[in-house]
Amino acid sequence: MDTSNPSVFVNAELLRLYVGRRVRAVIQVLSEGNGVIFGKSTDDNQITVKGSPPFPLSKFVEVIGIADTDKSIRADVWTNFGDSFGMLSSSIMLTLK
Repeated sequence: MDTSNPSVFVNAELLRLYVGRRVRAVIQVLSEGNGVIFGKSTDDNQITVKGSPPFPLSKFVEVIGIADTDKSIRADVWTNFGDSFGMLSSSIMLTLK
């Protein structure tokens, strides 16, 4: 595990606190086009993710990158989590932090 460039787990609500910093989020992909992914965060709010996603893109992905606005992430790491994932578990983890 690479610890040289840590990232903070965020949902859409927490993203605004980390603009300009490295973050990671799990999203449910709602739509995609022109290098932009629109997804639902673990708190059921929308996050926009910019970058070069893998192909094919699964329904649930983790993205790591820079929070460039309070509602968007410029991702450089994408991890497919498949087409079923426990979003509730991820939301609870963020709440406990």
